[in-house]
Amino acid sequence: MGTLVTIQVVRPGADAAIDRAFGWFREIEARCSRFDERSELVQLAAHVGEPVPASPILFEAVRFALSVAEETSGAFDPTVGRRMELRGFNREDRTGRTVATLIPASDEVSYRDVELDLEHRTITLRQPLLLDLGAVAKGLAVDAAARELQPFQDFAIDAGGDLYLGGRNPAGMPWSIGIRHPRHDHELIDSLTVCDKAVCTSGDYERVMSAHREHHIVDPRTGNSPAAVASVTVVAATALAADALATAAFVLGPADGLKLLERHGVEGLIVTTELDRIETSSLHQ
Repeated sequence: MGTLVTIQVVRPGADAAIDRAFGWFREIEARCSRFDERSELVQLAAHVGEPVPASPILFEAVRFALSVAEETSGAFDPTVGRRMELRGFNREDRTGRTVATLIPASDEVSYRDVELDLEHRTITLRQPLLLDLGAVAKGLAVDAAARELQPFQDFAIDAGGDLYLGGRNPAGMPWSIGIRHPRHDHELIDSLTVCDKAVCTSGDYERVMSAHREHHIVDPRTGNSPAAVASVTVVAATALAADALATAAFVLGPADGLKLLERHGVEGLIVTTELDRIETSSLHQ
């Protein structure tokens, strides 16, 4: 998934569960990566106009992504895969290999061109398009790993800044989480204490492509990187929700992004490019 995953379990005897937890990251990447021509997601792109049976993993990832797209009227949209490739975000991080799917590019595709059949568990692409599930797949993997570790109660999963903190830390206290300052490396802009929650951050400092801060978060409605927000951190019951909502709030901007977080009953911190802070009312409670 283009990131380093670490797992810490406070109590001993969790080796087998940790192995199973890491296995979920490998399995979900194999299903949902757009950087692997063998993945289920890329294979789906080869069957335009026909219902394709989907694994439970891919189906759930697409279902959740489409639900967020619908709620945000396309500010969050998983059909941006080909546009991401054209912007240069098509390098596989582990090998450095450039990936080109050759999916025809169109600015006209949207989440409405993806149809789910809930009864038969199929996905139909109405137009040629490539899905990008980067804002949901990692969260889905974190949650699957967390379920494997639940019997041990006290544990931490860190997948490149997408976190799940179970129970308490080795000192018996809530886990303390630092939020990176979006403009100063090695500095924190805030910190949180968390138990049995996920924490995910989307920032414009990741994978910057130009001096104009064009980065990996794209507003599907304009094709450009949003310019009002520097980072969004979301605290939620699941990493799937926290990951997707952080990206969606980033694109929506400070005011509408805050409304989105409040509608979902999650906590969050939005930092603007001017370093103003907008946070939900119970973030530090």
